[in-house]
Amino acid sequence: MFYKKNYYQINIFFLFVLTFLFYLFGKEFCSYLGIEWAIKYPKQLVFPLKIYISSLVKWLMDEAHFLIFSFKDMTRAISWLIEQPYQIILSLFANGFYRGLGQDAQLILAPLSWIAIIMIITSLAIYTKDKALVLLVSLSFFYLAIFGQWDSAMITLSSIVIAVPIGVIFGLFLGIASYKSKRVEQTIKPVLSLMQTIPVFAYLVPILVMFGFGPVSALIATVIYAMPPMVYTTLLALKSVDSQIKDFGVMTGCTNRQLMWKVLIPSSRSTIMVGVNQVIMLSFNMVIIASMIGAGGLGYDVLTSLRKLDIGGGIESGLAIVILAIALDRLSQAYVRLRPESKFKNQSFFKKYKLFLICLFTIFISYLIGFSSEFIKTYPKELTVSTSVFWEDSMKFINVNYYDLLESIKVFLLVFFLMPIKKFFLAIPWPWTVAMITLLAWHYGKLKLSVLTFILLMFIVISGLWTKAMITIYLCGSSVIIACLIGIPLGIYAGLNKKAFKVLTAFVDTLQTLPSFVYLIPVVMLFRVGDFTAMIAVVLYALAPAIRYTALGIKNINEELIEASLISGCTTRQLLFKVRLPLALPEILLGINQTIMLALSMLVITALVGTRDLGQEVYIALTKADIGRGLVAGLCVAFISIIADRIIIASSNRLKIKYGIN
Repeated sequence: MFYKKNYYQINIFFLFVLTFLFYLFGKEFCSYLGIEWAIKYPKQLVFPLKIYISSLVKWLMDEAHFLIFSFKDMTRAISWLIEQPYQIILSLFANGFYRGLGQDAQLILAPLSWIAIIMIITSLAIYTKDKALVLLVSLSFFYLAIFGQWDSAMITLSSIVIAVPIGVIFGLFLGIASYKSKRVEQTIKPVLSLMQTIPVFAYLVPILVMFGFGPVSALIATVIYAMPPMVYTTLLALKSVDSQIKDFGVMTGCTNRQLMWKVLIPSSRSTIMVGVNQVIMLSFNMVIIASMIGAGGLGYDVLTSLRKLDIGGGIESGLAIVILAIALDRLSQAYVRLRPESKFKNQSFFKKYKLFLICLFTIFISYLIGFSSEFIKTYPKELTVSTSVFWEDSMKFINVNYYDLLESIKVFLLVFFLMPIKKFFLAIPWPWTVAMITLLAWHYGKLKLSVLTFILLMFIVISGLWTKAMITIYLCGSSVIIACLIGIPLGIYAGLNKKAFKVLTAFVDTLQTLPSFVYLIPVVMLFRVGDFTAMIAVVLYALAPAIRYTALGIKNINEELIEASLISGCTTRQLLFKVRLPLALPEILLGINQTIMLALSMLVITALVGTRDLGQEVYIALTKADIGRGLVAGLCVAFISIIADRIIIASSNRLKIKYGIN
């Protein structure tokens, strides 16, 4: 009777007991049975998929033709089409317009002055009628000028100005196509999932080969990385439109085109704008990564500083990215909340376009005065302020005065936390690990999920990357444990306290605004390179979802259930552990799921600080332009992500059914 009642829990318990026994005696057991191949997959059985992929891409670039055009001609044509508007924007913001090439080039029109650009961006903020936003945006751009980051920031802004519209337009049309056709939706969703889960470095390699080294390749990589949320958000927004609104549009005689662009899109505008905001933020996340394949700007400055271990320069450039990202993030969020002004219909031309006309006037005047005043044209270098020395001295102070404390924390966690987890994952025979995870998938998602899990795990095995995959899982798992130990208690506190919720929400928003590379700078300076440094960077980057989802899960519990529990005599502790946490557990699991996804994406970047996992494999492939190696390693990371995602979502859905949560 007891076994039937606790069937699932007992089975999982025995599964983990067997796994622990395999950890202790697996090697000896396999040696005794003469199946040493279960410890290490034989090299002669590795399927050379990476060689086939590299050969395929080489054939595409050298021999493939579509009608009268070669594949290489097509990629170069796409590159040229993207490069033209990019060069115009770059010239407008940073370089100026020249006649001729090389040393004989003559400047015919200077770039927009720093005053004009600040005026334009401030006008966009004024339009939202949010005084705090106006102050934030204007001060952010003044900061870039005063602290000597203006030129690099304008190069970065030029990339964002091109990448975001392309990502938004393609994402919008793919979202509309998915909404109109179920077949398109079913086809495009797996592709988008792979785009989001394959590490960025993995598809930088084929982009580099197809489109060449330079800012255009960086822009294409940015669009691929940033576009999926726009597709998902558009699809969700259109599906969420009230059916009565749609019926009303049909009744008034709208054609399909009018119904989409005059009714559905305007009705879902606020949700679609959230997608635009996501595209902007993900584009900023690509700023530093894209600098590896030819994008200049702030990302290149950070990367150069990391390579030279220039503490001050790296932090200065990193802060500039953060400030620029926060300013544009808050500005786009303000436009999400902005409602269309109906009063414009009755306004004069000047009142209606007042801000636009003021911007044009400012640009014109700044150009005129710029001919005689260098100050108006470019911010004087002699008036810039540098914080480089301050940051270097601060890091030196911490290292000199707190070195022993930091080192003792590092050694303690390495010896008693990280190394035991690493040893555990590397000691278990791979057939049992595959069997255990497949059984877990069957337990939560039945046959379909277990078959998918088995196929994806066997792909990792036959690719010969099992050991590196286990190191990836060890680093991800240990980072997620630390992130959850910090984030879940903070989320519980935020869910129970309104003031804490506001403070922690602002903190989480800031964490999610920071580009991933920025987290590497301080931890490298404090802890040098290695697994511990990677773990700290991953924890900082992946902490936000654990806090946010836990807080929302606690906060959104039905108040009637809380009142009923209090009436029945629950103490504060019982209310938390017997009511709130069980009901919030599905949301908490989703937060853990997102933490895992962010941890895996960050681990590929931490290859720069000496990890020896799949991320290192992808990074080496990028440096050698080895397409097959990079894509296979990237797919392995993506498959680990997909397995974790599907199992956690299945367990969350089961808990929702158990507790009757909609």
